[in-house]
Amino acid sequence: MGRCPTILAVLSEIAREAGQRFGDRAVVVAADGVLTYAQLDRHADALAASLAKRGVVAGDRVALLVPSGGDWAVAAVATARLGAVFAGISPALSAPERAALVKLLVPRITLADPTLIDGLPLRAELAVLEPGSRSIEPSIEPASEILPELLSSSGNFERADHHEAVICFTSGTTGQPKAAVFCVSQLRAIQNIDLGPDAENIWGGGAAMLASTQFAHVGMSTKLPWYLRMGNTLHVMPKWRADEALRLVAKHRISTLGVVAPQLALMLQSPLMDSLDLSCVTGIIAGGAASPPALVRQARKRFGVGYSIRYSSTESGGVGIATGFDDSGEDELQTVGLPRPGVEVRITDAEDRLLPTGQVGELQLRSAAVMHGYWNDEDATKRALTQDRWLRTGDLARMDGAGRVMLAGRQSEMYIRGGYNVFPAEVEAAILDHPKVAAVVVVPYPDQILGELGLAMVCAQEPKDPPLLEELREHGRQLIAQYKLPDLLVIVDALPLSSAQKIDRAAAQKLAEKLLEV
Repeated sequence: MGRCPTILAVLSEIAREAGQRFGDRAVVVAADGVLTYAQLDRHADALAASLAKRGVVAGDRVALLVPSGGDWAVAAVATARLGAVFAGISPALSAPERAALVKLLVPRITLADPTLIDGLPLRAELAVLEPGSRSIEPSIEPASEILPELLSSSGNFERADHHEAVICFTSGTTGQPKAAVFCVSQLRAIQNIDLGPDAENIWGGGAAMLASTQFAHVGMSTKLPWYLRMGNTLHVMPKWRADEALRLVAKHRISTLGVVAPQLALMLQSPLMDSLDLSCVTGIIAGGAASPPALVRQARKRFGVGYSIRYSSTESGGVGIATGFDDSGEDELQTVGLPRPGVEVRITDAEDRLLPTGQVGELQLRSAAVMHGYWNDEDATKRALTQDRWLRTGDLARMDGAGRVMLAGRQSEMYIRGGYNVFPAEVEAAILDHPKVAAVVVVPYPDQILGELGLAMVCAQEPKDPPLLEELREHGRQLIAQYKLPDLLVIVDALPLSSAQKIDRAAAQKLAEKLLEV
């Protein structure tokens, strides 16, 4: 992809204005300290000057291998201030996985926490960002004096909406992660979909937020501009834990609970649900993973608030389809909702041809927020995007007469049991409806007669009283065809999750096979 440099990107401008408007208000509260809006702007100037001195110019890629927190926010804004492109790499990944992403990205420089540099490519340009320092140098001249000179020396550039601004890596739960590129225009589109068409004129109105995913995730990397515009305060846990999340919600009176569905399931199991004052919660937004009907019903009952299911992906820019908070009918629990304003949806066959209402096919999305493409991978970009920029999600779904979307699973997750196609998502939804089940993942297991069997890995609501396989099969017969019912059952304490808090199916399958061998 070509470079189209610019001095100021949308994130840089918003951070500058937010620093003046919100001053001493905290923007991030994390293990690396409290960062205010004024400090974010000032430290970003200083770090931008340091990066410029090391040769970073507009259009360069900068890898952020830093834990979620104030340092990460400063690094992102500093990179944007130079017109460079930042790419967050999750510290939750293993050393080989982190190294593979740096190798894929080929960044001009990698900003890294000192505990995360092991295994990085030897030839990679590296700058260590000590926790809480907001800097890669022990001291530097006042940035306000040297930054304009450094910027001017790298050339005069004009703003370009198609300038590359952010790179987000896909979760990699179904294969090698890919680097999705978002330009300035896509960041603006995401902002407009989330805040409305008048987003450019909105300042303030924000509140405390619980950071439920890594900052490297699309939900932070592409939405940070409008989080700053709103004046939000992001509370970050070093490691996400249900009890601590609930304490933060109660302490800071967080009104909108933004979570990934598996996180919400763990929160509902916490004894703190009954002892903390959680009356501040006025709504739940759950995305990143499927929200089974049983989970939605339980969350609405326990919190007493509306629940909005969100469907999106890294490639879609973290925006896509949603249910309304007041969609309470039983049939509404079977859907991920309607396209959000500015988003188009269709169901197609393998040739991208539109399918009739009610027929299962591939779910495709189109909006101005959809990624520009994959970094340095034209073949993958062509597979993901049609010529008229419909995003092929890889998810199977159908649409009803009202335009609501019902997911049927991922094409790559389907297995064949005795000649019948089985989609794990459908089986999981049926099993989760059982009162003894807290969480489940269904994976295929090889069989000499039927080819593949369904293996259910289950977390029990009460560990001392786990469900039996026949209990689950008897319950499931009322909801799905018998050939879809699980043949094997493994009870576990927790399901393996990816760095994006999604169920890691590959890891689950390996774990299940290992447990069965024992």
